Parts: sequence; C-alpha cells; structure tokens
Amino acid sequence: MSFLPVLAALLLIPAAFAERVEIGLLVTTDLHGYLYPHDYFTGRPADRGLAKIATLIRQERARTPNVLLVDCGDTIQGSPLEGVHQHWMRTGKLPAGMKAEGRPPAADPMMAAMSRLGFDAMAVGNHEYNFGFRNFEAARKDANFPWISANTQVSGGIRPLAAYIVKTVGGVKVAIIGLTTPAVPTWEKPEHIRGIRFTDGVAAVESALAELKAKHKPDVVVVAAHAGLDRDLRTGAVREGETGFENMVWQVANKVPGVDAIVFGHTHQQLEQATVNGVLLHQPKNWGISLGRVDFALERESGGGRWKVVSKSAKLLPVTRDTAADEEIMAVAKPYHELTERYLNTPVAESKEATDGTLGRVMDSALVDAIQRVQLAASKADVSLTALFNPRVRVPKGPVTVREIASLYIYDNELYAIDGTGKMLREALENAARFFQSCKTDACEGPLINRQFIGFNYDMAQGVEYEIDLTQPAGSRVRNLRYRGKPLDDAQPLRIALNDYRSGGSGGYTMFRGAKVVWKSGDTIRDLIIDYYTEQKALPAAADQSWRIVPDAARRTLEAEARAEAGRITNQ
Repeated sequence: MSFLPVLAALLLIPAAFAERVEIGLLVTTDLHGYLYPHDYFTGRPADRGLAKIATLIRQERARTPNVLLVDCGDTIQGSPLEGVHQHWMRTGKLPAGMKAEGRPPAADPMMAAMSRLGFDAMAVGNHEYNFGFRNFEAARKDANFPWISANTQVSGGIRPLAAYIVKTVGGVKVAIIGLTTPAVPTWEKPEHIRGIRFTDGVAAVESALAELKAKHKPDVVVVAAHAGLDRDLRTGAVREGETGFENMVWQVANKVPGVDAIVFGHTHQQLEQATVNGVLLHQPKNWGISLGRVDFALERESGGGRWKVVSKSAKLLPVTRDTAADEEIMAVAKPYHELTERYLNTPVAESKEATDGTLGRVMDSALVDAIQRVQLAASKADVSLTALFNPRVRVPKGPVTVREIASLYIYDNELYAIDGTGKMLREALENAARFFQSCKTDACEGPLINRQFIGFNYDMAQGVEYEIDLTQPAGSRVRNLRYRGKPLDDAQPLRIALNDYRSGGSGGYTMFRGAKVVWKSGDTIRDLIIDYYTEQKALPAAADQSWRIVPDAARRTLEAEARAEAGRITNQ
C-alpha cells in the first residue's frame, strides 16, 4: 500500500480544520445634524437622516451580530435642527423672532440619538469646532462613546482625545484609529481651537499603529478618517488645489503598512469600495443618505493562534422611500424637530416675485444678489463673493420665512472682510470659472458644466462687472472685468467680503490664504441675511446683471443643462 495518498490527506487536515470568523463595520459620515427624515428647506419628508439609517443599522445587526458602528465626523453642525440647539448652547437664547416655551432639551440631539444606537466611536470632523470649544466639549460629554483623533494634540488643561479604540467582536480584536483633516486651522476661528494642534495624518497613523502593535496586537486595523481623497482613483489625476495635506486618505493607504481598511468622509462624495496598496477604501454618502458596511473574513489555525484577514469587501446600503424611520430615534428627535419647525416658520420679509435657483449658477440671479447685498452692507466691502449653495432653493411670491432664508444659505459660515487686490479677485474669478468646460465648437454643445468642480465652490462677484468667455481655456476666461466703471487694475486695493472657509483658501481659492482679515461678523451669514431683510422688509425682485456667460450659445447650452439637472432631481 502506498503512503502517498495518506500523506496527501494528512497535509490537507490543517486547512480543513481552520477556524473562520466574519465581522463587520457599519459606517456613517457627515451626518451634519440630519436626524429627522425631513427636508427643512422645503418642509417635506426626505429620504435621509439618522432616524432612517437607524433602521438599516438594526437590520444589519440582526442579520450579523458581529459588527461595530463608527461615524467619521461632521456630526453636530449643518442642519437647522442642530443650528437651533447650538445657538441655544452658545447664547442661552433661542434664535431671533422665536418665543420661548420652556427650555429646549439640554443634550445635543445627534449625540443623544447616536448614544441610543450604541455607536462605538466617532472620528472628530472639522465642523465639530464651528461653535467654539465650549459647545464642542458639551456635545462630547453628551456622547456615551469616545470621540477619537490620532492627529489632534491638546494643551492647557483641555481633555485629550483618544487616538484609537480597541474592541473585541466575534473573538477578533479590532482597532479603529481616528483621523481629522489637519486643515482645520485654515478655516476655523483661532479662538475656537486655542490649545489644539492638528498634526500630519500619515505620521499620526504611523505612531498610533506602532503603539497598537506594542500594547494591543490587534487582528484588524481600520482608520476612520474625516478626510477625503485628493485624486481620481481611476485616472490617478490629483485634483487642482490639492496638496495631500487636507485629504490624505490615499497617502495613508500608500505609506502606512498594516492598515486593513480606511473608512472616511469630509468630501460628501460616495465610494462603495476601492483598493489602494492592499487597503480597502470606503465612503458612505453624507446626511444619512446611505449606510456603509465593511466586512472582514478572518481565519486561524485550529486550536488558536493569530487571526489573519483572508478577505474584505464593502457595500453601500442606501436609504430609500421605503426605509422606515426608527420609532425610538424619532421619539428622541421629536422635541428638537418641533422647535426647529417653529423657528423656520418665523416670518422675515416679502418677495415681490417668485424666484428659484435653477439657473443661479449660469446667470446672475436675484437670489444670489440677495446674499451679496447683505455681505456688502455688513462688511462695508468693495466687492462681495458668494456661491449659490443650493440651486434647489424656491422663494414664493409673498411672505418669506426663515425657511426660505435657510434654504438660500444652508451652511453655518461666518462673513469675513479681507484686504485684497484686483489681481486676487481676478484669480478668484478664474478659479470659479473652472466650474465650466470650454466650448469645442462655435455651437458650444454640451456638456459645459464641469462635473469635477463642485458647484458650491463656484463663487460669483458683486461690486464689479465681468464676463466669463467659454471659448477660452480655464485660467483665461474672465474678460472685461470692471470696477466702478473702469477696467480693474491688478494693483487696485479692494476690501473683499467672503465666507470664513473661502478666506482659508478652500475650493482652490488659494489666493486668499494668508490675506489680512480686517473684519469678522461673529454671526452666521444666514443670521445676517435674516436680520437684514427683517429690517428691509423685501427681497430683491431682479438681478443687476453684473456678470454673464459668453458667447450666447454657451449660455443657452448651460441654461438647458441646468434645467435638465433640476428636472432630474425633482423626479428622483
């Protein structure tokens, strides 16, 4: 009898008797205070928010119990619901125009809901600092889970943030390292981050991983990053204005051995899965529009030993119209939601004409001019810059409430005035003009909207007149730029009004980085708009036509593209 078949069978025994386990990680990011499944800007139900995500979380836990739950930051700022709470926490008062009916709930609404859902950790986002450190720390104390960030260093008696957590699930030791974009000081008020220092993301992950290996010996290492990708993974092309500092996910994946996966946010994009240098990358959609899930399969020899990751994958679980809102989270949200609705229904002014934002990025519009007037008046600037952040805004003829104003300016930016020049403004407008593609023929057929340039980074100017010529390449499109009736000289001093994020150079506006800030509003631009039109009583009925797209063929193509996009969104 030959021993070869017996030997072959014996060699197969270890594999046959290997232990195997599967674990999962559920991921949210950039929730921005969207707790209730409601569009506060239209007053209608919406397929988003943590209450609906909660249903998906419970379904996934019931299907596979070996899961952890983590958030990637930008959680306590954004929606009017969080805005009302943060205003109360900061001032001890309800927003202007509201009559108090008892005290609002004390706990941060997102932290209350996330604690009920049993989140394991939250990576700290840049917007967590927007309302000052007092509000930051209050929300952090309301969470029964840790806020983590390996690259945030503190001093002066500030309670430090943990760099990571280590949890055992299904017998597997999982480490989650938190990471915050180190570009926070670029945008944030110095007094909001006094005593806090943000270090390089790659070095911070390397340091945390070395400590984890020495002290904890985890089987799986995940980075939960509030930072994005600085490049197109299909082409490898780095986006203009990126340095790898703000959005360093690709760099961490390439330079730090030992990381199994990176789940991330910050850029409000969505990525089901990609692999870079063997590291799985995954990003759910913002505002609770989708839940992310990462799955790991691990094996080890029978009888013990170290677990080894043998496969990993990720998927997106979208919120749909059929996704029920979780009753427990809805109950948590209800008092905050009702207070927010009272605020949004507060009367502000009148509108003589019905206006909307459909074409507000392709031609001058009364709605954008409404923002510009406020910024010029408040800052006493020569020139104002703003984007139309929400082209879906609709203002009916007749009474205008806080809801319409909130839908016009959906972010909690503050207004700054800087010492600038004509050259700085020209460069800013050229950067903004990258929102468009160049005409390839005299007919200027579409598409002419550049989908690689995010619409909320397309700024328009008031206080000057100019044209954007789409027969020219990017960087050479702004022509007939005039100030006070004369061609604008590059050396002309200008006091420029812009929001705090733009002042820091975000969106490719690096020409503003380092400019002297000569005035700060102290209030959000939204509040400035509310105060201004409460006094003025009426919104602008028409634009002043201070800028336009040329040639006419390009303008017509862009109008058609904008209308088609608006129709597509409406019919979703």
